[in-house]
Amino acid sequence: MELSQLEFFLKVIEEGSFSKADARVYRTQPAVSIAIRRLAEELGATLLDRSQKSPTLTEAGQTLHDYARRIIALRDEARAAVAELRALERGRVRVGANESTSLYLLPQVVLAYRKAHPHVKVELQRLHSERLPREVSERTLDLALMATEPRDRALEAFPILKDELILILSPKHPLAKRGRAVTVKELGGEHFLAHNVKAGSRLKVVETFAKQRTPLNIALELATIETIKRFVQQQVGIAFVPRMCVREELERGTLVSLPVRGLTYTRTLWAAHRRGTALSPAVKEFIRILREQAKL
Repeated sequence: MELSQLEFFLKVIEEGSFSKADARVYRTQPAVSIAIRRLAEELGATLLDRSQKSPTLTEAGQTLHDYARRIIALRDEARAAVAELRALERGRVRVGANESTSLYLLPQVVLAYRKAHPHVKVELQRLHSERLPREVSERTLDLALMATEPRDRALEAFPILKDELILILSPKHPLAKRGRAVTVKELGGEHFLAHNVKAGSRLKVVETFAKQRTPLNIALELATIETIKRFVQQQVGIAFVPRMCVREELERGTLVSLPVRGLTYTRTLWAAHRRGTALSPAVKEFIRILREQAKL
């Protein structure tokens, strides 16, 4: 049974004649007749009573008619749905990221995406970095943003953003008032606030202080970057954080940053999806806007 046969069958009923139906389906009358005859042979039943001027449905034909209408309607619905997906009039994008990326990069990306494509649903999941590759591999995420290039060969990754680690202080801190670069030695007497998540940036700070034979006094370990920023503003301590996490505070002057001689660390943010997977138009467009907003 072919869709074209069902479509011809419906058109004959709608038009009340084979001659009118052939014009609607852009086929010759013999071609339409042959298609319907083959359909009847395949089903093993007479579908149309042609004893009258206009063909009428037999009992079998009436049964098929109901199903044929639904099948052709589903075909048209499927075509429309795919066309809407291609035109980004519908669809879904599932994105996962760690805390800092979720809070400080993705909002501007999602805002730009929703403005351009308001009918596409964007689902964000904030997850620990070590979980992200597995979630993409298991198809619960379309795209994941992470601070290290994934080692899983089933994933394809590309760089999105470069960000640097910076020292932040309260504007009232004595070092901030000096307004110049500091040395690691000068930081030996300071109280540091640290994020309680294992990361390459933290390891870099620890190694640098150890090489300089300078104590690194971590007074508090906190669960979120937001808490660290607030504590620094209240002069509880100072901290190293990614620049993208404090861009707004630095612009407003509620936090200040000082260069540290001999301590530089730049990380690359990566986007990853399943290798060999055909990305949907919605995901491709999200990646395009992500690149545009991140400005690698």
